[in-house]
Amino acid sequence: MSQTEEPAQEQPPVAAASPKTGNGFILIVAATGLVGIAGYLITVWVPNLIGFGPYATFAVFWAFIFLVAAALTGIQQEITRGTQARVPGDTTRAGQAGKFALLAFVAVLVLVLGTAPLWQAAVFPDHGWALVVPLAVGAASYVPLAVLSGSLYGVSHWKALFALISIEGLLRLVLVILAAYLRPEAAVFAWAIAIPFPVAVLVVWPFARARVVGKTRLDVSLPQLTWNVARTIVAAAAMGLMISGFPLILQLTSPGVSVSLMGLVIATATLTRAPLIVVGMALQSFLIVFFRSRAAHFWRTLLMLEAGVVALGLVLAVLGYLLGPAIFAFAFPKEDVPANWLIGTFILSSALVGALCVSAPAVLSRNAHAAFSAGWIIAAVTTIVCLLLPLPFIEKTVLALLVGPAAGVLVHAVYLALVRNAGTRPELVTPAPTV
Repeated sequence: MSQTEEPAQEQPPVAAASPKTGNGFILIVAATGLVGIAGYLITVWVPNLIGFGPYATFAVFWAFIFLVAAALTGIQQEITRGTQARVPGDTTRAGQAGKFALLAFVAVLVLVLGTAPLWQAAVFPDHGWALVVPLAVGAASYVPLAVLSGSLYGVSHWKALFALISIEGLLRLVLVILAAYLRPEAAVFAWAIAIPFPVAVLVVWPFARARVVGKTRLDVSLPQLTWNVARTIVAAAAMGLMISGFPLILQLTSPGVSVSLMGLVIATATLTRAPLIVVGMALQSFLIVFFRSRAAHFWRTLLMLEAGVVALGLVLAVLGYLLGPAIFAFAFPKEDVPANWLIGTFILSSALVGALCVSAPAVLSRNAHAAFSAGWIIAAVTTIVCLLLPLPFIEKTVLALLVGPAAGVLVHAVYLALVRNAGTRPELVTPAPTV
């Protein structure tokens, strides 16, 4: 099959989108900051209350559900890319996003529950189905959240997005901390993590529906939307394996490591990599809109953003090397302190993931689904291969965190360079017939 993407299709005229990305950037970054602080508080508070051993179970469930959620952000990204403002009189493709949300919700629920007998004993050996059920409910509930947020990104409804992101993250902080104090059991933590997904949608939908229902349309049919989403989900799942799901694959590839060391490495990696990675992941859909609205200055925009991410990462890595152990000892006075070189290296690896979080939406904004997916898939496969190498635990973890995202950035860079040298915009090229 050709590497080029879908041909342009005959479509009714739609209102041109010219989003005020400046206002959106401020609101989305503010919401991301609130959620990031909430995540930091959870990461610091919970292990201090329950210890690194029990925290490993908490972290694995957290990693699993957010791995699935990260995969499902592929829905959000494709809905964002394909959502257009509807012009008066256009009745085509009405309600396609809603139909897709319902079908995908059921599919995810059935998929998680149906496959659970194959993995629940390995992933949740001490708790089993008590954690599978909240995982399934939370994962399926992320589908309407992804569809709603993608639609809101598509019409640049930044205030509703601010509310959606903030409510989900802050509610989770409140519920997890209450669980830690009142009933610190694995199943209670699991429900505290899962419940904010559906609640955020239920709270925001009444205020957001007027901007979406009857006011937007998708630029593809439901079958084409499903095919596009399948590819973005594969890419997003690969992204999730490297980021949200990293504690999970770390445990699965290192079964002989003690829970205390595993908890220490997970906590260190989560805390040190979060500032850049959380922002990068949260801005994926915004960056699709951002690159799309600046198509005339695509290369300058891409290079400036990449340079900014790398520069910020280097500064944070130096600060982490100098100050990280002291801060860690203050935050976790009863636990071992990671080495300064480990903290600095973990932060540096987050800059590479941040660079990948910029190159990926840049590629997708040009409708290049195959190249978008390839970058994330190569990055995830490289990460897992590194973790399977016969190396000491710390060394192979560091190698995986550095080499994985670097490979993904390289794939996107090569693709964009080839397209630029060819002097062709991929979204305007008609693919060769499939043989």
